[in-house]
Amino acid sequence: MEPPAAKRSRGCPAEPEERDAGAGAARGQGRPEALLDLSAKRVAESWAFEQVEERFSRVPEPVQKRIVFWSFPRSEREICMYSSLGYPPPEGEHDARVPFTRGLHLLQSGAVDRVLQVGFHLSGNIREPGGPGEPERLYHVSISFDRCKITSVSCGCDNRDLFYCAHVVALSLYRIRHARQVELRLPISETLSQMNRDQLQKFVQYLISAHHTEVLPTAQRLADEILLLGSEINLVHGAPDPTAGAGIEDANCWHLDEEQIQEQVKQLLSNGGYYGASQQLRSMFSKVREMLRMRDSNGARMLILMTEQFLQDPRLALWRQQGAGMTDKCRQLWDELGSEEEEEVAATSPRHTVFGRALLAGELHWNDAYLQRILASDSYGPSLTGSVGGDKPTFDPQGRPLWLGEPFPTACARVDTLRAHGYPRQALRLASAIINTLRLQRRHQLESYKQQKKELLQKGSTCITNTEGWVGHPLDPIGCLCRALLEACRLEEETLTLYPDSGPEKRKVAYQHVPVPGSPGESYLVLALEVALLGLGQQRALPEGLYAQDKVVRNEEQLLALLEEVELDERLVQVLRKQAGLLLEGGPFSGFGEVLFRESVPMHTCARYLFTALLPHDPDLAYRLALRAMRLPVLETAFPAGELHPSPLDSIMSNRFPRWFILGHLETRQCELASTMLTAAKGDPKWLHAVLGSIQQNIHSPALLFKLAQDACKTATPVSAPPDTTLLGIALELGLQVMRMTLNIMTWRRREMVRWLVSCATEIGPQALMNIMQNWYSLFTPVEAATIVAVTGTTHATLLRLQLDTPRREELWACARTLALQCAMKDPQNCALPALTLCEKNHSAFEAAYQIVLDAAAGGLGHAHLFTVARYMEHRGLPLRAYKLATLALAQLSIAFNQDSHPAVNDVLWACSLSHSLGRHELSAIVPLIIRSIHCAPMLSDILHRWTLSAPGLGPLGARRAAKPLGADRAPLCQLLDAAVTAYITTSHSRLTHISPRHYGDFIEFLGKARETFLLAPDGHLQFAQFLENLKQTYKGKKKLMLLVRERFG
Repeated sequence: MEPPAAKRSRGCPAEPEERDAGAGAARGQGRPEALLDLSAKRVAESWAFEQVEERFSRVPEPVQKRIVFWSFPRSEREICMYSSLGYPPPEGEHDARVPFTRGLHLLQSGAVDRVLQVGFHLSGNIREPGGPGEPERLYHVSISFDRCKITSVSCGCDNRDLFYCAHVVALSLYRIRHARQVELRLPISETLSQMNRDQLQKFVQYLISAHHTEVLPTAQRLADEILLLGSEINLVHGAPDPTAGAGIEDANCWHLDEEQIQEQVKQLLSNGGYYGASQQLRSMFSKVREMLRMRDSNGARMLILMTEQFLQDPRLALWRQQGAGMTDKCRQLWDELGSEEEEEVAATSPRHTVFGRALLAGELHWNDAYLQRILASDSYGPSLTGSVGGDKPTFDPQGRPLWLGEPFPTACARVDTLRAHGYPRQALRLASAIINTLRLQRRHQLESYKQQKKELLQKGSTCITNTEGWVGHPLDPIGCLCRALLEACRLEEETLTLYPDSGPEKRKVAYQHVPVPGSPGESYLVLALEVALLGLGQQRALPEGLYAQDKVVRNEEQLLALLEEVELDERLVQVLRKQAGLLLEGGPFSGFGEVLFRESVPMHTCARYLFTALLPHDPDLAYRLALRAMRLPVLETAFPAGELHPSPLDSIMSNRFPRWFILGHLETRQCELASTMLTAAKGDPKWLHAVLGSIQQNIHSPALLFKLAQDACKTATPVSAPPDTTLLGIALELGLQVMRMTLNIMTWRRREMVRWLVSCATEIGPQALMNIMQNWYSLFTPVEAATIVAVTGTTHATLLRLQLDTPRREELWACARTLALQCAMKDPQNCALPALTLCEKNHSAFEAAYQIVLDAAAGGLGHAHLFTVARYMEHRGLPLRAYKLATLALAQLSIAFNQDSHPAVNDVLWACSLSHSLGRHELSAIVPLIIRSIHCAPMLSDILHRWTLSAPGLGPLGARRAAKPLGADRAPLCQLLDAAVTAYITTSHSRLTHISPRHYGDFIEFLGKARETFLLAPDGHLQFAQFLENLKQTYKGKKKLMLLVRERFG
């Protein structure tokens, strides 16, 4: 790659971690480092070589060589930083695509050779193996450096990327690890000054000869200018030397390819909707922070370049033109950009643009005398006056400094700025002062609350004291303080971090207590835990907008993830207990206080962490805190006691709460807290019932209540241990509550819920099962009770599970039968058949169920249900009852002349077949019903033909009534024949009224079936001829149709 020349700026040294083979070898042999090397190191870090030459008229060659030697970077950390972006590689690629890893592999495989350092210029060849079937590739690499920084790079691979390629990395690491093996020469100008005229001419001619195709035109041009008297080149003293190092005025910074950064950001923004692009942009922000922490001026340069590309994003104008908002991913990136821009930020208003807070950073100053004293010393204490200007105290009663000069988020941003720019000690001093201030403010708040506690408790509500909470704040003040404090306590090996933000893949961090200077008995770890709980437990209003609310949730989860990394020792447990107690007593200033603002952020997630952490050490405090946190104030005011959820199986209706976009998420977290408490309270009836009461009071979503019930039942019935009856009872109680809440809302989940409830009651015992059967009216619909509760409660598997003796088993059966009969009376249409089925083995119950069906038929029970029950009776061997129900069904039925595909056709034919099989008496009784109910000619004709095929069956007395088939012209079938003929005549006239030519063929077929029916009568032939003649006269205008009639029938 061939990057453009970069601008350079002078800056403070980065205090690099030295890794020098030569010096290390000398120390390893027990010899102190030479004074020449010590001096050369210091000069090489701080002075441009031009400054050395101007300061000293003559610099001996050995001294020059040592300065040149020590001017190359000595730490691999910077090489790693400039050759790894920081985002994790895809699955399976490990670190193979990271330039630093590839370069290290090339170095270790011996791919670096012909390394030469001429002054401040390093060159070498890198031999990289080719792919399968490809030859080895050779790359020539050149590196310029100055004051322990690489200032430009060039590689034959022409790889265009943000940072150094693997070949540059390999050469750089070779120079750091094998510095003594690199051939070292002074700048080329020093060598040329030692040559005479002949040597110089020979040198130039050999150089041109070796590279004549490349340098010959340039060489000729320079020769012409030198030979021209008065030319510009002859007016300049000396000549440029690319190996002589930097000038005094030259900037001193690491090489950064500005053009490539701009291009990369532009491309990533254009692909901003993809996860990979967003991840890479976040990694670039992480790289900015890493550079700033190393006090590398390129951090600010890179941020400026990224900001320019963000501002040039063409989607901005499109969004503005369309009046549309950013997508969530874009908003997160802009938010992170704004956070990076702030560095030192001041903002107190909740409404700011992306850069609004960053722009206010220009109004902040660091030259405040009191601030400088805090930053300068760990032991800064009060003066004789006790304050520095103004009326505000500057020290707490213990004599520790306070920082009251600006809003809390702004002060925390100062801490983050100091930490990000490589001033960790100063960041800790300011953080300690801020925490001292928070403690003093909390003390005043508690005193204020005690004075108005009685009034607030009587009122039952409070006004919000923090409209813009600290958790979810754009400046992330609590996170800034926690990270600064935890970083000071971190115990980890010094390793090169390729992926600083690799999320769950990052290594588990260990922490130790580091004492706070000037505060005996305190550690930074204690302060981190305290400030995190103070922020998480703050009572604050939920911000407006989906993104802001989502940010509150994410920020809370990030803070809790930090705390979960900390292993709690006895010292931290005491802090935890103290802070939990303060949160409970915090009144309107604490989210765990006794009174809450209606739209304050719930404490469920924080409480879950506190409950889990406190439970092994102080169960009473853990439960009191978690039970207090179960509240969801916005729902408590929306649904007074006894009022049901508007959409029971979903979360709260969004139109009831248009501002609470994350309400479903908050309800889920509330459920998780409750589930955690139920699981922990197993075996402790006192706390189990306390948790149950809290659940019933605070959780309003039946879907979540049902999940809690399922979880409790599963926890109460382990595979390898006896069940917990108390917890089982609580699971059942929650299930009953869900049933009552959702009784009038039908959904596909109800069947699952009902089955589970029966199963849960079975686990408890027969009495619980009979109780839900006896109280079914308030829990289930008749269909659910009859088809699920009664049936499932009496299956063979249930009876085996209950292990009942005969009397108890009969008691359960009687309860189920009573339930079924009640359901049949309540909803005979859907429950009559299940009731009959359940009562089959009990004669009196079966008769009662049958009577319910008969009564329901008189009350309007539909023919379809009557036919269904009739078929059931036939199947059970009760044909006369089946016949009775079939006649009741026929009495309610009406099939018109054109309804030959009526859904009841099969039921009618079955009823006719049943009556025919019973005997002539039943057949005679059903004929009038058929004639009255059915007006469809083909259907009547079909019934007539079926009845004439065989003799009627046995009558009710068991004597055969007929030995041969009935005639259609004799009673009782002659009435049916007349009805069928009349239906054909009526239907024919009806069809001919609006017939179209395309239906002529169907009509001719219809007449053919009609003739078959007419011919069943003795004078049928004559009747049919008269019928046709009448048609011909009446519809003679339909000549084509009448022609078809004559052709078919004469």
